[in-house]
This record gives sequence, C-alpha cells and structure tokens, in this order.
Amino acid sequence: MSAPHVVVIGGGIVGLAAAYRLMENLPDARITVLEKEAQVALHQTGRNSGVIHSGLYYRPGSLKATCCREGKGELIRFCEAESIPQERCGKVIVAVEEAERSRLEALYERGQQNGVACTLIRPEQLRELEPHVRGVAAIHVPEAGIVSYRAVAERLKAKLEATGHRVVLEAPVTRMVPDGRGVVLETPAGAFRADVAVNCAGLYADRIARMDGVEPGVRILPFRGEYYELRSERRHLCRNLIYPVPDPAYPFLGVHFTRGIDGRVECGPSAVLAFAREGYRLTDIRLSDLAEMLTYRGFWYLARRHGCKGVQELLQSLSKRYYLRQAQRLIPEVMPEDFLPAPSGVRAQAVDPDGRLVDDFLVLESPRMVHVAGAPSPAATASLRIGALVAARVQARFD
Repeated sequence: MSAPHVVVIGGGIVGLAAAYRLMENLPDARITVLEKEAQVALHQTGRNSGVIHSGLYYRPGSLKATCCREGKGELIRFCEAESIPQERCGKVIVAVEEAERSRLEALYERGQQNGVACTLIRPEQLRELEPHVRGVAAIHVPEAGIVSYRAVAERLKAKLEATGHRVVLEAPVTRMVPDGRGVVLETPAGAFRADVAVNCAGLYADRIARMDGVEPGVRILPFRGEYYELRSERRHLCRNLIYPVPDPAYPFLGVHFTRGIDGRVECGPSAVLAFAREGYRLTDIRLSDLAEMLTYRGFWYLARRHGCKGVQELLQSLSKRYYLRQAQRLIPEVMPEDFLPAPSGVRAQAVDPDGRLVDDFLVLESPRMVHVAGAPSPAATASLRIGALVAARVQARFD
C-alpha cells in the first residue's frame, strides 16, 4: 500500500498540533496542512492572550478538563525541548465582594476535582502576590503560565516542514469531492487528495463540516474580545495574571489582567457579538455572515436568554469609562489614561439550535474526515492533547 495522505484544514495551533501528532503516530504518512491565509496562526492563535491554563474552570470529566490538564504538561515539555520562552508565573482569581465568595469556593472545589494545585488565600496573602489588587478572598493557582502561542505554532510548522511534510498557504478549501474512500479538497492553490482529511478550521469549522455533508448540530457565532494595554510605566500594577470570579452562566472569564511573555500587560477582553466571522472591529460587517447568523434559530434563543449580558458587553465596547469600572473592581488604582488600545481577537463559539453556548470541545467523524467542530479556550493550552486525540482517530482508519 502506498503511503497514506492526510490533509489538515487550518493552520492555527490546533491544526498544526494535529499534524504534528499525526507525523508522530503515522511515520509513513504524507501530511499536508492547508491554511487560507498568507501565514499560520493569524486568527485565534495569534490573537490569543498567551495564558497557559491550569484546567481549573472546566466541568470534571469533560474533554476540556482532561485535554487541558494533559495538554498543559505536553505544551510545557514541547516548549522546554524547543527552547520556546514560557513561564509558570501563577494567577489569582479574586472575589471582589462577599457576594462572590460562594462562587469562588465552588470554583476552588472544581479545581480540586480536576487535580489542579490551588489554594484559597486571604486578602493579606493576595496583597503579597498582587499588591495593587483588592478582594475579600482569592484562589492562587501557581501552575498557570504564559507563552507566545504564535511562537509555538511557528515551531510546529517548522518541524513539519523539516520532516518533508507541507504547509500550503493561501489555500482556503472551496469544494470537496468524494474520491473512493478519500476526498479531494479543491483550493485556489490546487486540488489535494486525502485518504483522510481533518477539519481544524476554527471560525469556519461548522461550514467545512457541512461541506463534507456532516451536520455538526451547532453554528459558530463570532464573539469579539476587545483589549486594552497598560502603558509601560503602569505595568507594575499587575505582576502576573489577575482574574475575576467568572459568571458560571457564560464560558467567558470576564475582564482580567494578563502579563504576556513579552512583558506587556493587557486588560480584557469584552465578549461582544461580532458582525463578521473575522470581525475584529465594531465596524467590520460581512453581510453573508450576518445573514447566516440572523437566520439561525439558535441566535434568537441566545439573544432572548442572554440579552442583558449582551448589552453590558456592548457598553464595555462602546464606553472606555464603563470598561474601566470593570477593570477597577480588580485594581482600583487604574485610570483611563493608563489604557492604550490593543489588538482584538474573535472567539469561535459554538451555539446549538436552542441557543445554548457549547462549552466543551466538539469532535465529530464522517467516513472521510475527522472534524474539530468546536474548540474554544483553552484549546491553545490543550492543542497537543487535542492533536493526539485527532491523530488516534485518524490512525484507527489505517489499522
């Protein structure tokens, strides 16, 4: 039998990690990664906050929880082996007022269930870690860290190409044609036949699945995360990672402060519904994306269920002063002049027809493909573990 050919759609960190694990699991295979942009890691990966998550937040036993815990270790080992800068700097999750204490304690219990090394700390202990933060209690998570996920993605690409595999840029998949037990993927860069294809298309994962004839049962809705950056002379206000207690009704972690591996300190994000799948600005509107969203039943159920929260997030987007009030809950000293605009990101959020936010990784299969149909945060942290899961499913096709 000739060497099997596997094609991965998507050159973000999840797609590149899947290709890397496939290279390890199937040493005789030919692997091609198709990326629609002129470089890898341009969207969710390259606009990521850079946090290495510990796995504290996620439902015990979920793919998110298990992949994050295992993937974090794999990511750190990869970075150490490849001399990619990373730091286990730790984070604090802060209850600002007494009303949040019960949620903080519930989050601590979840961390214990997930095997996360974390500690409930008092205000004086919090001030030792983060002198400018105020709260009634906090969770300290020393194993959380920071890294450049773009650097990780670039290294994965380099390792694939050094072994003879291909990463083809400016190659969006426009059509799929079944070919025996395989599939031909048509792109502007040419046609690529795959014995098995893997869908890691992120913001477009649901569309790729439908192109394959698979109904994923969800629609990807884009949520724009808007950030500010602290002026360099005010970076001392945040030593490492400072988070609020999240609202359990949403898969978003609230406005927080994050020190990057490059020393910059970001504050954010908001979570505003975008009007385009790559809607990085409020004025970015793509009519086809907007029409698809407005004709989706799940969008209207979502709007009905979470409309008040949506208005709050929109206010944060439109009003720097309102945004500042959210930030000042954690660090009262920050002032409007401390904030500079920073690049925004767009989260690919899977929403089911009943308007529920799908809060776990979603991996589906068809006769010719494996689809990572939903991979929100902490997908970057978990990428090598998600890649291993995908590679195992592909490998089973050839056993």
